[in-house]
Amino acid sequence: MNITSFTASIAQSDLDDLQLRLENTRFAPAAPGDSWDYGTPESYLRDMVGQWQQLDWRSVEDRINAHPNFVADVDGQPIHFVHVRSANSDATPLLLAHTYPGSFLEFLPMVELLTDSFHLVIPSMPGFAFSTPLVDGGWTMDRVARAYDELMRELGYDSYGVHGSDGGAMVARELAVLNPDGFLGAHVLQLFSFPSGDPSELDGFGPKEYAALEHLQWFQKVGGYNAMNGSRPQTVAAGLSDSPVGQLAYNELFESFGNGTSLVRPEQVLEQVSLYWLTNSSAGAVRYHYEEARAARETVVSQGRIGVAVFADDFQTIRSLAERDNARIEHWSEFGRGGHFAALEVPEDIAADLKVFFSRS
Repeated sequence: MNITSFTASIAQSDLDDLQLRLENTRFAPAAPGDSWDYGTPESYLRDMVGQWQQLDWRSVEDRINAHPNFVADVDGQPIHFVHVRSANSDATPLLLAHTYPGSFLEFLPMVELLTDSFHLVIPSMPGFAFSTPLVDGGWTMDRVARAYDELMRELGYDSYGVHGSDGGAMVARELAVLNPDGFLGAHVLQLFSFPSGDPSELDGFGPKEYAALEHLQWFQKVGGYNAMNGSRPQTVAAGLSDSPVGQLAYNELFESFGNGTSLVRPEQVLEQVSLYWLTNSSAGAVRYHYEEARAARETVVSQGRIGVAVFADDFQTIRSLAERDNARIEHWSEFGRGGHFAALEVPEDIAADLKVFFSRS
């Protein structure tokens, strides 16, 4: 495997072009009430564009480059990753798998919280950020999991664990399904286990479980990007790749998933959107829904070790359904604050829970 060092350095001409496009934004007319009911509000976009024009991208690059960055050729695909070794020789190797529409930036604030206990590998998923261009099709979560396992072995880690949320949680579960030699477990914020249609699965459900189902139904009503990405990803990518404000609006999940409860700060959203824009990586990022929808695979019960951390304003994993699909859930914790992007919102809570879970492996 060819591994080379990497430095984040966006051309000044690209930053100047972004500023020009922001200055010349043509906003869509506001919907009645200009609320989130219709999608990203016009007033929100106007405010965020004003803040975006003040964002210091070079300071973001400095934070990226403060850690060792590399690019590896894995399965024919360039994969960017941050690799921070702990000063503790007994530290546990840990791979951190990011969300959509997030990136490896989610985990940079957690580095100092974790390196007392973990050697950290923080990759950009193929097609995201600096893991571009996406060189071929067929990149499913299963394929990403296998590529990550290959990367960890090449880095000299015969034993390791993984943490993830959203798409990263799906990759983490695929690693638990793969359960390679030395696998220490998958710590996830969600297990996407849904009712199969068998009425008996709902036996014993109480208010908590039905509230979780109601939240799922709400998300299905507002998650139109799932259908768009899963059916016409290249059509979506054309707009996202030509309009930074279109990219910002399409990344509404940072604000809307928790239905008004998100703790993600505006500057965190803008840093993520800037990374997507400046690396022109939208086309690769949106393609995962398409590939997953067409993947030919059998439903399997994971036999790998799993820990789950459920945050109050996130998708609520229903434990009985999760245990139907995952045989070794050995850790379960619930938090009263935080949501879908908990790594950005409450990183201290995730760091503490990771240490508990992997101390028992």
